[in-house]
Amino acid sequence: MYPFDNRFVRELPGDPDTSQGSRQVLGACYSRVSPVVPSQPRLVAVASEVAERLGIDEATLHGEAFLNAFSGHTLLPGMEPFAMCYGGHQFGHWAGQLGDGRAINLGEVVNPDGERWMLQLKGAGPTPYSRHADGYAVLRSSVREFLCSEAMHHLGVPTTRALSLVETGDRVVRDMFYDGRPRREPGAIVCRVAPTFVRFGNFEIFAARQDVENLKRLVEYVIRTDFAELLPNPTADPSSVYREWFMEVCRRTAVMIMHWMRVGFVHGVMNTDNMSILGLTIDYGPYGWLEDYDPNWTPNTTDAEGRRYCYGQQPQIAYWNLVQLANALYPCFQDKTALEAGIATYVETLQSEWQSTMVGKLGLEGWRDSDAALAESLFELLKRAETDMTWFYRLLGDLRFEGWEERDATGRLDGAFAHMTPALYEPIADADTLKEEYGRWMDAYAHRLREAGIRDIDRTERMRRWNPKYVLRNYLAQTAIEAAENGDYSEITTLLDVLRHPYDDQPDRERFAEKRPDWARQKAGCSMLSCSS
Repeated sequence: MYPFDNRFVRELPGDPDTSQGSRQVLGACYSRVSPVVPSQPRLVAVASEVAERLGIDEATLHGEAFLNAFSGHTLLPGMEPFAMCYGGHQFGHWAGQLGDGRAINLGEVVNPDGERWMLQLKGAGPTPYSRHADGYAVLRSSVREFLCSEAMHHLGVPTTRALSLVETGDRVVRDMFYDGRPRREPGAIVCRVAPTFVRFGNFEIFAARQDVENLKRLVEYVIRTDFAELLPNPTADPSSVYREWFMEVCRRTAVMIMHWMRVGFVHGVMNTDNMSILGLTIDYGPYGWLEDYDPNWTPNTTDAEGRRYCYGQQPQIAYWNLVQLANALYPCFQDKTALEAGIATYVETLQSEWQSTMVGKLGLEGWRDSDAALAESLFELLKRAETDMTWFYRLLGDLRFEGWEERDATGRLDGAFAHMTPALYEPIADADTLKEEYGRWMDAYAHRLREAGIRDIDRTERMRRWNPKYVLRNYLAQTAIEAAENGDYSEITTLLDVLRHPYDDQPDRERFAEKRPDWARQKAGCSMLSCSS
């Protein structure tokens, strides 16, 4: 492994209290902690690409030293474990101090390319921020986090990564749906990897406590460490750098959100403490994949009534979260126009990214103002019947439109509807009317393609780059979890390999592209999940 350079603990104020008990931590960015030694750690899965970035060779991955280091059993030379202090708004309300309640950062590795990677164990024991929780994680939630981190990366979505998944050999008590039926489950630890795990809440906690000195120290540290490109020379005007930094945070957040919308990902719990300052997808809890196109769908049981974090609300919630971050940063900026410029950047970037996304998903050559109506009518069509979003766009990419208007109207309508039917879930109400609506939209789409002179072969190639065939459908993750809980890790390994190539046809792995089966519609882990999932 490449050497450690633990800049976060070296340059930022730490908690002088070294006890492990839950408490309020003042005037500090972190508390030093130690992982709890697991009883019988066993390696479940590893992402070799992440290991390579960290300088861990293939032979080391399956050795005892690797297992000990990434199960929390043994600290490697240079590791300085700690838990971060932060606060956050949860479901729209200020929650006060939160912090790394079950995450322990081991240290920062710097590779020969100058990339800085923080290594973090999730589920390795209690910290001062554990509050009423135990600091551990169960196998099912750890499998979901490990697989989704890597799936999102290969989809091209900005995300934290996952190095390894280890079963601890210990049992953890969890009440999965908070319904008074707890059970003992196998414990597990994921090693998460990111340039930094700083999130909006790290700044909010200092602002809430009116600790402007440490708020400013954190801002300057993050700019210096993670946004160094904004510091062209030592004499740069600090106010200008602050302005550019916040604008970049807003821009990255918009890009991330539109990638979520593009692939149908629903985070499920977009609290401000779950928003990365780097614009990375972070904290994979009760997430889900939009299978039938329903903008009001949320995977989180806690959010079932208000649907604050449903699929269609994600762009607006990110905006709200950025406003909370702007409020927290104001004592450093003392200039609301700079913060307003950042929020405006989010809105502008979101709009341009949405246009680029729809151009890509529909295989167009570029955006025209009239395309907004084409896209909106498509969304209404997708909601008209229960339509699998992933399958719809893949099938649309394979449909032939050259010579469309020269074909018999009835024949092209019947043919197009039959081609798209595999994207529909049963039962299909009023199929004849739906077929007519499909026909009207297909005619408008075909006219748009013909006007621009877009060939089918070029359109298909573009659409396949934007529309994945394989996503981590909830039932696939649940199937892998159930096998792992019975000691069979092979489904995790196979699924990880499939998700490395989400845009490619994989003829021998078609089962991983199948729509949600009927048995998964209401099954626990396949439909909605809790924050304990």
